[in-house]
Amino acid sequence: MTTAVGLQSMDVLRNHGRSFYFASRLLGHVHRERAARLYAFCRHIDDLVDMAQQPEQARLSLAAIRRSIDTSVSHHHAVTDMLALCKEIPLAAAPVMLLLEGVESDLAMQQFQDEAELIQYAYKVAGTVGLMMCAVLDVKDPQALPFAVDLGIAMQLTNIARDVGEDAANGRVYLPASWVGSLEPHNIRNPNSQYQALMQGGVAKLIALSDAYYKSGMRGIGYLPRSARYGIVVAAMLYREIGYVVQEHNYRSWAFRATVPLARKWVCASQALFRYAIDSSRHSSAPCHDPSLHRHLAGFLGTSGAM
Repeated sequence: MTTAVGLQSMDVLRNHGRSFYFASRLLGHVHRERAARLYAFCRHIDDLVDMAQQPEQARLSLAAIRRSIDTSVSHHHAVTDMLALCKEIPLAAAPVMLLLEGVESDLAMQQFQDEAELIQYAYKVAGTVGLMMCAVLDVKDPQALPFAVDLGIAMQLTNIARDVGEDAANGRVYLPASWVGSLEPHNIRNPNSQYQALMQGGVAKLIALSDAYYKSGMRGIGYLPRSARYGIVVAAMLYREIGYVVQEHNYRSWAFRATVPLARKWVCASQALFRYAIDSSRHSSAPCHDPSLHRHLAGFLGTSGAM
């Protein structure tokens, strides 16, 4: 039976994470509710930064959440429920703190200089969510963690590729300078032909890079409980499909918002499940992780170098 908190969290997931909500139907009841509760918390801290009138206001709110994580006391329902979830699973505080650190960095956002900064950011704001999802889904083997990190990074790279225009409107440029040169938000909002070509190349590189991380993340699916595998496979492939929509529009993601129509979601989900049914029989139950994917993450929690 779904709790009142679970229903509230599911509403957040339904309204703000349509691909994840679609895929969550393939999870078991307990895992689905836990995943929705984690999503609601992540959405809450994103909104604190994105909707803050002043950066200092957001910093104070994030500092309050850190204190709540340290003390296990909060008066905000989203944080209170996250504290309860951390006790129920249990879930360590470390990835939550890293997530808060990554989200807070958006408040003083400057264009990333290189791929290393991009990947480190994606790790903090999404690779950490992959680590937390391992706890949510009752994954016990620590060898699963690098693959979970990669799936989170892949999805964040897709986010960045999709939201180039929206991020520029918020004063943020995530395309690394080593890829596209120095860009200001106004260069993206009103690009001339020179900037358009640079941005198309940068978005194309983002999607190609995300593919490497999706492939790695999918190789770790066998670590999940069987009842959770299909939901995560579909969630990953639906999110990957967003990148393909961007690709079909010649990588001009600043000019539109890429979405996957419902009919295409059903086709993608069916293909993902069919491919997984075939591929899972070919792969070892203990795949080797490619350490080159974590070359910019030495010592980070849950990565190849930290195992």
